[in-house]
Amino acid sequence: MEADLLSPVPPSLPPTAPPTLPKRRGWKGGLLLNLALATAALAGMISVQWTQLHRPPQEAENPKQAEQLEGLRVQLLKRMPTFGFDNLIADWAFLNYIQYFGEEQARAKTGYSLNADYFDLITQRDPRFVDMYLFLSTGISYYLGEPQLTVQYMDRGTSALSPQINPRAYLVWRWKGLDQLLLLNDIPGAIQSHEKAAKWVEGTPDEKYAAMYRQTAEFLKTDPDSSLALGRSWAEVYINATDKKVRERAEREILKLGGQIRRTQGQIEFIFPTGKPPKKK
Repeated sequence: MEADLLSPVPPSLPPTAPPTLPKRRGWKGGLLLNLALATAALAGMISVQWTQLHRPPQEAENPKQAEQLEGLRVQLLKRMPTFGFDNLIADWAFLNYIQYFGEEQARAKTGYSLNADYFDLITQRDPRFVDMYLFLSTGISYYLGEPQLTVQYMDRGTSALSPQINPRAYLVWRWKGLDQLLLLNDIPGAIQSHEKAAKWVEGTPDEKYAAMYRQTAEFLKTDPDSSLALGRSWAEVYINATDKKVRERAEREILKLGGQIRRTQGQIEFIFPTGKPPKKK
């Protein structure tokens, strides 16, 4: 049987730092002062409320109570005024989500129930935060088992973004298409998302991926069960996985498709049969 050799897809870059305000001639001192005061007030409000609600020792002593306080923190950020600094709120929330998600011992006792609340907040405050969407898929699709909710939040990104705004915006369409294909079995949706990803990646530094995305869409139109399309998709999940659990799931799916993962000298290669995948038992 013929096989397809897939070179590794470059992993996603770490989340970008919040944008800084450009220096412009003609700004009056009063405007700069107001901006400084608003920023200080916002930072102060967040800091005070976080300090009041957050008690690090409680995470280990009483994880359930700490989970409740964490939920109050998220609700606070949803309601508090931002003075136009929505990106700052989103960045702050994302950093705290990473800390929340990483507390494995506490999450083993409470679960990951706040994942959806965090990403609801982040995608509302800053839907253009491209690199966050990969973590969204991990936290909601794989840990909460709600890929449909992931797609709903990703729709906020595809509506707010464009290749002109961010040359990596095509990734949101690609990640959305992966959830639709691999977890929802929404073949028409996956086709549309991959076609959009191919269109958005054109003219960007990553334009070489346009052909692969179009090929995936064509495979799905003619053969929704194509092992090559499924295998390539799971390979990208494997490469970009932000969590061990997701990477292990991707590896299992690749093996089920009759694929192989080869690791040589720090490089990873994926080999897939070009026929239909084995029937599920």
